[in-house]
Amino acid sequence: MSARVITVNDRMQRGYRYALTAPEGGGFDPDFAPELTPKQMLALGVFGGKYMTDCRDEFPADWFDGAKLSPAGHDPTLNYFGIAASQPLSVWRAKGWIHPDDPRGWFQWYCRYWRGRRMGAEDSRQIGRWKAMRRHIGQIRKNCEPGDIFCRRRQRQALLHWAYDSRRI
Repeated sequence: MSARVITVNDRMQRGYRYALTAPEGGGFDPDFAPELTPKQMLALGVFGGKYMTDCRDEFPADWFDGAKLSPAGHDPTLNYFGIAASQPLSVWRAKGWIHPDDPRGWFQWYCRYWRGRRMGAEDSRQIGRWKAMRRHIGQIRKNCEPGDIFCRRRQRQALLHWAYDSRRI
């Protein structure tokens, strides 16, 4: 079986190509167990709806069924918790968190990883960043009553951005 090659032509990448070498939604690193799929994240409302508005052709069409998107610009009311919980891409770039293959950041990496792209050291780096977000789960458990999804909404929204289902804490 040969790898399927995806060619990306969107606002941030032209002619970028990658191969899908793992099964979609599987073959993950054993340390990486996201609680939400990219499709679920888009339907819940993440990144103010702006994240995936110009790159839909790259991903399965059904990911966008029920997705909360805002082509006109970031709209925090579309986020599940109705609150802004993201730093601008410029901050991510300044901190060196953006890999050239994924100019939109972690969620773009995750979507491509979910689809089956593997990148060795970059996958390890991003999985390490994902694992570091767990500290927010501990803070919510320490400071909120179980089931009170309105306690620490910004942290809960940030966790949704990293594929943790903060509604279950």
